[in-house]
Amino acid sequence: MEGLSGAGLADDPLAAARRGLERGDYGQVLRLLEPLAALHSPRTALGGEVRLLMTTALMGQGQSERAQACCRELLRCNDPLLRTQARDLLLVLEAPALSRPRDWSLTLPELGDAPSLEGSRAAALRRRANSGPPPPPPPPVGATRAPIGFAALVIALVLLALGLGGCMQVRSDLHFEGPGRLRLEHHLRSDSGRITPWQRQFALALEAEGFRHVRSGGEEQLIGSVEPASAALAQMARNLELASQLGGVPLPPPQLVLRERNWGLGVRQELQLELDLRNLATVPGLDLGLNLAPVRPSAVRLSTPLATRSSRQPGGQLWPLQAGALNRLELRCWRWSPLGLGGASILLLLLLVSLLQWLRRRAGFGWPELPA
Repeated sequence: MEGLSGAGLADDPLAAARRGLERGDYGQVLRLLEPLAALHSPRTALGGEVRLLMTTALMGQGQSERAQACCRELLRCNDPLLRTQARDLLLVLEAPALSRPRDWSLTLPELGDAPSLEGSRAAALRRRANSGPPPPPPPPVGATRAPIGFAALVIALVLLALGLGGCMQVRSDLHFEGPGRLRLEHHLRSDSGRITPWQRQFALALEAEGFRHVRSGGEEQLIGSVEPASAALAQMARNLELASQLGGVPLPPPQLVLRERNWGLGVRQELQLELDLRNLATVPGLDLGLNLAPVRPSAVRLSTPLATRSSRQPGGQLWPLQAGALNRLELRCWRWSPLGLGGASILLLLLLVSLLQWLRRRAGFGWPELPA
């Protein structure tokens, strides 16, 4: 047998074929194994190993049909391990070929069509020689300075925009119409004489809640109806919350407490207001305040951080609100009841008439009689 010595054949007749298979010399492997395949049946262990190596060599050469035929012969081998390997190889050989996308491979151009590097280098040198001298360096201008004038202009424009946007007066009036009865009003005035979007949205929202809307130039007047004290204070809290939402400034809910004690002739009232405006930044031109009428100056027990002052309305007190601070107000006052005063007056008159009648009888005049 070609390529096999007597000692190698006695020890391992397939050693030379295995070494050729490792080197990739498939033709030499087939020349060594084909005589052995003719001598040994595929049912024997040696014949099965011969055909397994032949199948591998044929697959390496790309002869799939011959490899499948050789692998099918191996299925008759008595060795179960070889039969299992044969079935695995047969599954691989009989599997359909998959198309490979073009982007999975890279096609290199033929080097014969590419220009030579020497020619490219010479052309680059010629272009550099013909391009002329390099441009002169830029003149020195010194270190870059900050645009102070432009920055000052930007700051001035920002301050002007803030001033124009914040030139607004917001006044809320709380009228004490009687014991347990309050009326709420809102006055919105823009110094520019034009109605701002915030004014328009706030006025529309209050109109939907039943406020009467009166426009006068750049001032918006929203007048509510007389309501019980609890309902009026709840309405005031809702209006403040609505104003903060429209302005995009979240504010804590206000604390509004009114205590009243009726003594018949009048009512003793205690009002506590707490407005937390610490989240509201101080804006130039923004004027906030709460007008209370009728309220005497002596009724104000606490007013922080700004003190109350007399308002334009007769007998009223204006409580200016400060943005960025916690504003608190306490009132204690006595309000006479017209009904109670009227009842007391009638009672006093009856007592006076009874006293005069008693004095007349004591004087001996007796009861009054009709003329005869």
